[in-house]
Amino acid sequence: MSSTPAADFLPQTGQALLRVQDLRVAFGAQRGIVQAVRGVTFDVGREKVAIVGESGSGKSTVGRAILKLLPNYARIEAENIRLGDVDLLNADEKAMRQIRGRQISMIMQDPKYSLNPVVSVGRQIAEAYRVHHPVSARLARQRALEMLDAVRIRNAKAVYDLYPHQISGGMGQRIMIAMMLAPKPRLIIADEPTSALDVTVRLQVLAILDDLVKEQGIGLIFVTHDLNLVRSFCDRVLIMYAGRIVEEIAARDLDAARHPYTRGLLSSLPRIDQPRERLTVLQRDPTWLDAVAP
Repeated sequence: MSSTPAADFLPQTGQALLRVQDLRVAFGAQRGIVQAVRGVTFDVGREKVAIVGESGSGKSTVGRAILKLLPNYARIEAENIRLGDVDLLNADEKAMRQIRGRQISMIMQDPKYSLNPVVSVGRQIAEAYRVHHPVSARLARQRALEMLDAVRIRNAKAVYDLYPHQISGGMGQRIMIAMMLAPKPRLIIADEPTSALDVTVRLQVLAILDDLVKEQGIGLIFVTHDLNLVRSFCDRVLIMYAGRIVEEIAARDLDAARHPYTRGLLSSLPRIDQPRERLTVLQRDPTWLDAVAP
């Protein structure tokens, strides 16, 4: 495969930062080929786009396929995957190492499995910056402290020297965000970044991500199963079922969704303003397997 330069790009306002066309991901299994993602197409600009669906719908696989973080036995095919002028589909591993972090960062679900347990959190942020920016250790430390301040961690100098086991889950998630933002990416893929957090900390993390999108003009792909969350936080919502996008809708219009799968998901959610004795059980239709968002 040919090498693709990972040069910086500055798309014009209104243009897509990321363009994905007809993405397909398949895995080999004992019982044959499993089609995990089937013909997914979407764009992301300087906005917050949610990818929502049940476990196994393929939403996390889409994010990992964009960054080519899937195992070797996964087969990724697409008509086009572009980050501005960068061809991600045909980029080799050397080019992808420059793209990951520098152009696209990914925030994982649980920081205790993503942070190195034997390296202080500050050094990990500084190292993430130095991978893509040839600066001195002193300047990298300064950048790490700036990022700790940016994610609203008090007493950043003291936290810099702490190890992952010495911090809370909420602080760990904010440190992960700081690490992913240190190289100044144009796009962030956040894979269930708040699922392990309590309500108060979750709101703090979401506020940080919201400010970064608005102030720095980055794009955000927010992978989650929480429809109530994306209704108030995101700009657009992509609903995935069995590896396909079955509906795309503005987050503010989510209650007006038309696809029966989306309607079923919404009906199965508890709501304080609409108490019900029994929640609706989602009834699936085989025709949804071949449905594609209009």
